[in-house]
Amino acid sequence: MHGTERGIGVMSIENELYKQLTDRILLYHPTRDFSKLENAVNFAVDAHKDQKRKSGEPYIIHPLKVAFILAELEMDMETIIAGILHDTIEDTPFTYADIERYFGEEIAVLVDGVTKLGRLSYSVSVSKEEIQAENFRKMFMAMAKDIRVLLIKLADRLHNMRTLNYMTEAKQKEKAKETLDIYAPLADRLGIAKIKTELEDLCFRYLYPVEYADLLAKIELKKEECLTYVNNIVRDLSE
Repeated sequence: MHGTERGIGVMSIENELYKQLTDRILLYHPTRDFSKLENAVNFAVDAHKDQKRKSGEPYIIHPLKVAFILAELEMDMETIIAGILHDTIEDTPFTYADIERYFGEEIAVLVDGVTKLGRLSYSVSVSKEEIQAENFRKMFMAMAKDIRVLLIKLADRLHNMRTLNYMTEAKQKEKAKETLDIYAPLADRLGIAKIKTELEDLCFRYLYPVEYADLLAKIELKKEECLTYVNNIVRDLSE
């Protein structure tokens, strides 16, 4: 069996991320049996073993980070496992049948749904037209018969946006515009304010870098002023 016969990957970063993931799951999930989760990690490690991110890091870091975002949303174990496997059908030789054979139909359907959403194209040249973004959002809702597919896709996009600094400037702006038109409104529609807000902040950083830097500097200055004010109050109260 592919990967599922050995322990968690050889790299320490994988072990660290896996521990962070299980620790986060234990905060809300009653299970103590992580065997299926461990099998999924091992499967993904083997599936992506020759792949690297633009940062030069092993590709496996991405699905583990996606899984952690899902755990922060307190998703069920099947969704988290699908998050770990979400790129296997699209980016590796493994198929829907492989995922179904090793992890069952429910997880295979989730992974397949994320794969289909990833195949949607987005035209930057007409992206100013709100109707296009609305049509994409409708397609997302129509294609994702299981709402968990959308949540995995949002977690995937969030981590990609967090690591967008490794892309070219043109690609950064393209992905940021796409995210602002489609993914942030989608997160808002689903009521996930945490993801919506972070996506918008990240988009602002890449679409308006000068304004972003100026605002960041002002926030840092204000933060120092507030900290000084609070420290003075603490001192006065202590005295």
